[in-house]
Amino acid sequence: MKKLVLAAALTAAASTATAGNLAEPIVEPVVIEEATSSSSGILLPLLLLVLVGAAVASS
Repeated sequence: MKKLVLAAALTAAASTATAGNLAEPIVEPVVIEEATSSSSGILLPLLLLVLVGAAVASS
């Protein structure tokens, strides 16, 4: 009886160890979208221009 249980355990372990196949897994590419606005590059220079204009006007 012990040999039968041991044989069943070894058979189960061997079958789970070789499960699967050699094909490459299918991995979908990750798409990263950046949220940018069209005016993001001009916002800081306009803000600096307004600040300089306010400083000149107050003098």
